[in-house]
Formats: sequence, C-alpha cells, structure tokens
Amino acid sequence: MHPQIARNVADFGMDTITLAGPLEAKLQAVRAAGFTQIMLAARDIVGHPGGMEVAVQAVRDSGLRVTGFQVLRDFEGLSGHLHSYKVEIAKQMVLMAHALGAKVLLACSSTSQHATGDVDAIARDLRKLAMLAIPYGIRVAFEGLSWGRHINEYHQSWDVVQRADCPNLGIGIDSYHIVATQTPLDALDDIDPAKIYLVQLADFMWNEVRTAQERMETARHFRVFPGEGVHSAELTALVLKLDALGYRGDYSFEVFNDDYQQLPLPFVAGRAWDSAVWLAEGVLRRSVPLPGQMRLRRT
Repeated sequence: MHPQIARNVADFGMDTITLAGPLEAKLQAVRAAGFTQIMLAARDIVGHPGGMEVAVQAVRDSGLRVTGFQVLRDFEGLSGHLHSYKVEIAKQMVLMAHALGAKVLLACSSTSQHATGDVDAIARDLRKLAMLAIPYGIRVAFEGLSWGRHINEYHQSWDVVQRADCPNLGIGIDSYHIVATQTPLDALDDIDPAKIYLVQLADFMWNEVRTAQERMETARHFRVFPGEGVHSAELTALVLKLDALGYRGDYSFEVFNDDYQQLPLPFVAGRAWDSAVWLAEGVLRRSVPLPGQMRLRRT
C-alpha cells in the first residue's frame, strides 16, 4: 500500500457497537482486519464477565489505540437532583475513559423532557463536564443528536461549546445526523477544526428519514459503512470539506446494524476495512468514485 494511503487509512477506526460477541473477539477482529484504533462503548467494559480490570487489560493487550469512549447521554440542561445524579454518572464515565487510555469522551445532546433549552445553562453544564475531565487529560466531544430536544444540529453544538469556552471542550460530528436532516455543510466554515475532537461516519440504505422517530429507528438499527449505502456523495463531500478545513483527527465508523450483529466478526470487520480503504484511496486522495462504486470484499 502506498505510504500516503496507509497514513490515511490509519485515520479510520471501528466502533465496538457494530460487532457481536465478547470484547476480546471484537478487538481481535478489528486488529486482524487492519485497523489500528478502536472506539469503545461503556457496555463492552462494564459488561465483561471478568470485570472492568480484565476488560481494560484486554484493550491494552490488543495494541489498538483507543479513539474515544462513549457515551454520556442527557447530561446538560437538568437541575436539582437530576443534575446531581448526572454529575455522578459523568464522573464514573471520565474515570473509565481514563483507565482505558481514551483521550476523548463523547457526550450526546439531551433528549430529556426535563432538560431546559436555555443555551447559557447548557453551556454552563458542559463547562462543568469538561472541568471534571481536565485532571485526566480527557477532551469532551459534544455531539448534537438529530432527535435532540434542544440541540440537534452540529452548528448548535458549536454555539454552546463556544459559549462554554473551556480548553478541553469541543464537538463531535456524526455524518448520519447531518445526512438524515439534510443539514448544509456551510456552517462548518465557522468551526475551528482544532475543536472538532471526533468525526463518526456511517451511511444508510434509503434516501430520506422524515420524522424524528424514523431517524432514531434508522440510526439504531440500519446504518451501514460508508460506501455501502445511497449517500456516498454526501459522505464524500463531508470528508473532503473537513479535510480542506484542516481537520486531521480521527474518523470512527459508528454503524448500528442489526444484521451485522448476527454475522461473523471477520466478515463485518472486513467490510469496514474496505470502507476505510475506499475513503483513503477515493476521497482523501482526491480521486472521488461515483456513489455505489466502492469495491466491496468478495466472500
């Protein structure tokens, strides 16, 4: 493989949520496919039959770099005992991320009916969260879910991150939410690329998801890897736009897919690797293939 392509492929990693089975098997399949990094979900760690310490050691032994740790939900905009409860949850998430060597903790915008839409209150809460992570050298990536109650697009996430004004607080960008809501990419021009801490990529198999419920169902069950769905052009545009802006961070494939949960791990990881190669050769090398022309692994 050409050194430039190899470097570009190294920018991409898998997410454990895509794969079925025990943590060790997931790590082995991802490494065997060619990846050098992994995005970890909390359930893989706390649900390990040997306990958290064994899970942490398995991650270390894998040789994979930890892209980040997910996910803290419904943190911002709460008050009283609900806020206090979420602060305690956040502390534990930070400690787990630190134990795993994760440098990024992903937090998703709140869907709670109890959360306020006051942007100053949201910014204050995110600042508190980021301050909890500072002693551990962890950055917090705040991502707007497309069905978020008050924050549901990436430019809104950026607005509250700017208001919070904390050195280790930035945003996470998920291509699924941008494509599902057909959000224009123009607002990316206003974002400091150094404040984009993580980019998650996925495609899906139909053209439109009109309601919040449809977006949730598709997001949680029917995502596919970049190049496998019908939105290759939009994903290409997003990755090229981020690259032109100067983003040089990690890309992780966040693919929730019920079918992939029933298939052998090497097969699924192999498809993910083909997607990474397509992005490295076809997108970051500036030779952009037509949508649907990604070379998939033959079995």
